[in-house]
Amino acid sequence: MKSSETSGIVILLIGVALLSVTFIIACIHLQGNINVLPVPSLMASFGEALSPLIEAAIRILYLGVMGWIASTVTAKGITLLLQAKLLDKNSLHQKTTKLRN
Repeated sequence: MKSSETSGIVILLIGVALLSVTFIIACIHLQGNINVLPVPSLMASFGEALSPLIEAAIRILYLGVMGWIASTVTAKGITLLLQAKLLDKNSLHQKTTKLRN
């Protein structure tokens, strides 16, 4: 294997591992409780009402960022693999045309 193909496989495996970790952490966080305490002030009632929404937003943002990073790394790995295979195919085609001539 060429070094570009090897690096593509490594990056792909890292991306898949990150995606796996993201979903494992997501399951753990979705089962746990995140408590956002409302600040006792004029708007204490708004704090109590918005607390569940803030908890959900924290979880969604965390999952979104982790999933985005992992999918980007995985896509880069796939791109490197495809480019390495395309280069191998082109070099093989060039060698066969040289042999024919």
